[in-house]
Amino acid sequence: MTVEVAEKQPLVTATEFRDAVEERRRVRHEADVVIVGAGILGCALAVALGRQGRSVLLLERSLKEPDRIVGELLQPGGVKALEQLGLSDCLEDIDSIRVKGYDVIYYGEQVPIPYPKTDGPSSPAPEGRSFHHGRFVMKLRAAAMAEPNVTVVETTATSLITSPDTNQVIGVECASNGSKEGEKDCYYGHLTVAADGYASKLRKEHHPYTPKVKSKFWGLELIDAELPMPYHGHVVLGDGPPVLLYQIGTHETRVLVDIPENLPSASVKNGGVKGHLRNNVLPSLPKCVQPSFLAAIENGKLRSMPNSFLPPATNKTPGLIILGDALNMRHPLTGGGMTVAFNDVVVIRDLLSPEKVPDLADTKKVLKQMSTFHWQRKSFSSVINILAQALYSLFAADDERLKTLQRGCFRYFQLGLIDGPIGLLAGLIRRPFVLFWHFFSVAFLSIWLLISEEPLYKLPVTLAHSLAVFWTSCVVIFPYIFAEMKS
Repeated sequence: MTVEVAEKQPLVTATEFRDAVEERRRVRHEADVVIVGAGILGCALAVALGRQGRSVLLLERSLKEPDRIVGELLQPGGVKALEQLGLSDCLEDIDSIRVKGYDVIYYGEQVPIPYPKTDGPSSPAPEGRSFHHGRFVMKLRAAAMAEPNVTVVETTATSLITSPDTNQVIGVECASNGSKEGEKDCYYGHLTVAADGYASKLRKEHHPYTPKVKSKFWGLELIDAELPMPYHGHVVLGDGPPVLLYQIGTHETRVLVDIPENLPSASVKNGGVKGHLRNNVLPSLPKCVQPSFLAAIENGKLRSMPNSFLPPATNKTPGLIILGDALNMRHPLTGGGMTVAFNDVVVIRDLLSPEKVPDLADTKKVLKQMSTFHWQRKSFSSVINILAQALYSLFAADDERLKTLQRGCFRYFQLGLIDGPIGLLAGLIRRPFVLFWHFFSVAFLSIWLLISEEPLYKLPVTLAHSLAVFWTSCVVIFPYIFAEMKS
């Protein structure tokens, strides 16, 4: 009797295995994760998951350098998250500018508000960074392309692919650039991430809320502008909506002017947006900024972006995660969007790690982790969301009660009560109660100023006005608190 000895199969090396998985992504369009949108969040998530050994397909409509007027200031809390993700080098070699805090200008009066030393008095002061949005995105994309487990594809996602039997999302259908009309490509993954931005096509059927837009930011780029406080963001408050100024390069400064819908001074008969900028905004700016601002109006390219509010919701669709601006938006006044995005990636990376979720095809486990994600992220996201909306209501005050709160807010800063508010805005303080405390401290200071400045014989009227101011402060903040408490 003869015994046949099976031939020994050669072991597959790590390099051969990685090449086979890469070919599977490139040829068969299959991966562990399909991410739609190679923007701020999409790139960071692709790198984070790729470094955990996940196979990732990152899809983007256009890989040309984006040109946007928002997403240009990263708060210190976002810088810290970027460091945790091992991507802090993406802030280098893009002519980025260090940001040390803010300068609030209220009818010509200034209050400098530096970022607080939350790690102790002997620690270095935290810093943010401002930059050209497109340059930063290209560095993030380069980091994603350098990851062996990530394949980046230029294609336009058109719809989600859903299993008819289980209602589980199993991938996306795309129209690739250069393909014939009607031709579609399909990309499949155990997990599909919709990170396709504020105008998301993939969000509609899987998110219970729709974005609300009440105003737009109109942006100009100033050349060699002289700012009152270099290395600081500037918020200019006056009779109209707020104006933001911050340097984004050695020679370039971004100015963003908030213009609500149907603003009379920006109507066609008053010269439109340019008429509003020339007649209303220009006189309110610091004298040192006015020459470059006027030159930008006359020679520069004027662009706009909608200022949207979208409350977050728990991801409940099997096989799908909605993230970034597709999931949650707040007014960009406080520059918190990218800080929320990078911190979300840190939380997702940890919750979906191979140790906690060995197989991303286990949709029940993934959905359970996403429920945890929804509540865990609130320690930072809810603070930034509520603060952005509440501050915008005060800074864009369009009635007497809001103007009273706006003045109280500025006086609060003048009293030196700045570490808490700026720590919240910077993403360094993550306690919602601290926000609640400071907001109502501002409200009570506003009321005190109102009472103390009026003659005694007007006390009944003043008390009535004070109650109206307190009621307005509740109306401003509580809807956003309730929005954050929902699942």
